[in-house]
Amino acid sequence: MDVELQILKHLARDAHPTVATIDEYCAEYKDLFKEVRNYECFKYLHLGIMSQIKRKSLPEIAKVVSINSAQSLHHFLANSDWSLDKLKQRRLNKLKKVLDGNAITVVIDETGDRKKGKKTDYVARQYLGSVGKVDNGIVSVNAYGVYSNITFPLTVKVFKPKGTLKAEDKYKTKIELASEIITELIDSGFNIKLVLADSLYGESSQFIRKLAEYKLDYVVAIRSNHGVWLPAEQSIRANKWCKFNRTFSNEKSESRYIREIIYGKKRAISYWEITTDPETMPENSTSFVMTNLQGNLKKILGDLYGLRTWVEYGFRQCKQELGWTDYRFTNFQHIERWWEIIFCVYTMISLSSPALLDLNKSRQIETEVQENNDVDFSNHPQWNHEYGWKNTLNNLRLIIQPLLLFWLIYPWLGIFPNSQLLLGFNHLIAAMNQFKPGYASG
Repeated sequence: MDVELQILKHLARDAHPTVATIDEYCAEYKDLFKEVRNYECFKYLHLGIMSQIKRKSLPEIAKVVSINSAQSLHHFLANSDWSLDKLKQRRLNKLKKVLDGNAITVVIDETGDRKKGKKTDYVARQYLGSVGKVDNGIVSVNAYGVYSNITFPLTVKVFKPKGTLKAEDKYKTKIELASEIITELIDSGFNIKLVLADSLYGESSQFIRKLAEYKLDYVVAIRSNHGVWLPAEQSIRANKWCKFNRTFSNEKSESRYIREIIYGKKRAISYWEITTDPETMPENSTSFVMTNLQGNLKKILGDLYGLRTWVEYGFRQCKQELGWTDYRFTNFQHIERWWEIIFCVYTMISLSSPALLDLNKSRQIETEVQENNDVDFSNHPQWNHEYGWKNTLNNLRLIIQPLLLFWLIYPWLGIFPNSQLLLGFNHLIAAMNQFKPGYASG
């Protein structure tokens, strides 16, 4: 009986706090975890993944969040009882609530990463975009949303090469996976105004039919030798180059050139070349795109298609900053859980950006709280005042920094007690807990 009471007390206790900005975000997922220890691991992973440690392996995360062993984090990802699908749906519902019906751009992209050996599920020799050649690795098809220059993750599906299929698997091409993603996002209620994709999907009639089925506008890359069937009496012609300013996510701009390629007669679908130099047409900065958008596209098409590069850059940040490939699992169910946790952290950072905070009805209230407490976090000399995703991550890292530093030196305080230092850290951490980015509105 005493053992049972101890277990019940342990299950009933409150989760250890971390930093208020993480605790408030993670609280929206709390009911998905039956045991308090699992919920704590969920929060610790957010804290560790967002930290500045270069490698986000579980042992390194355990060190930075002051856990004696990484085993509890491994157990959380590999063995504990929580639903990946419910976590994903909760995250997507949060995004939809914040977006409040506003239209987004969806970018379909794939990523491939090297993985040694043959033990990891769905690893095979295949083309890996990250290295630009065929190599041993794992490939996934990803969907990202873009709203007001801020990217946020939507969903991911792993590509399963034929030689790696398990008994319960069904082979699906990357095109089929991308088409499924579009259907799922529409069924989930996202308001999609535009779809962007590279030539693998742009050259696929199956994928284009899927977009047409949902009456979605698109701008997709196609190969420069793309062919269009024409009657014998019709020909291909290229209009004159027009110069335009390509605006980037940091609001800087550079000169670019655009022209329409017309196959026979004008039609609903149009074809365009976009380049940095119309004389030399450099391969790495020239795109051939196809779109069903109408209107004066010379002024808008370059920036619209350029959103793809923002997402590619954003996903590189996801890999470099959040540890997308730092897992040591071989079972894909465990890898998939890791990726969803990464997406949860990425979403938290995106929702903390000024662009998405502007959509949050609680922002005004939260701002008033900060002003009333006379706390101006932006006075920190390393605070980023720009509005990009990386800038937001930098500022959140500053907020969690005092707690991580305290955990780092706390063992020494047991050997060399210093009540003033301890009190100072408590005051500093309490001040950080006043930071309210505004997304914890339920």
